Amino acid sequence: MKDEKLLPAARETLERYLKVKGMRRTPERFALLERVFSTGEHFYVDVLCEAMELEGYHVSRSTVYATMQLFLDAGLVRRHQFGNQPAQYERSLPGVSKSHLHLVCTVCGRVREVRDSNLTAGLCDRKYPGFKAYSCALYVYGECGRCQRRNQKQ
Repeated sequence: MKDEKLLPAARETLERYLKVKGMRRTPERFALLERVFSTGEHFYVDVLCEAMELEGYHVSRSTVYATMQLFLDAGLVRRHQFGNQPAQYERSLPGVSKSHLHLVCTVCGRVREVRDSNLTAGLCDRKYPGFKAYSCALYVYGECGRCQRRNQKQ
């Protein structure tokens, strides 16, 4: 699904989730959803809070954290913990978002997504007795090219 079609699908998913759970449709939830789905990058909650403030939309930090948990439960974001860094999130849509690898530099902390359809298909399509898999995540830790070049110069 193309990026411009992700936000309407995400809105629909959130609407459905809130209705089923009997939760309110607050403007903050939908403003945060729009901001989350406007980027294809991983993000920290603190950066999301700052971005909302820069756009002139004040949302308390506790509201943002609570909304991220709601989005997690609804399948609209995935939470990642790369090494000892704070948690990062990325947008996700059930049945739409593709599984991918995360290359994590242990020196600078940068994270790069890589699609390897053979590997992710082998992991995600695997059948496990008594378990239904929805997605998979694989983290590969190492040193990025930028850090390698910097270390070679030193």
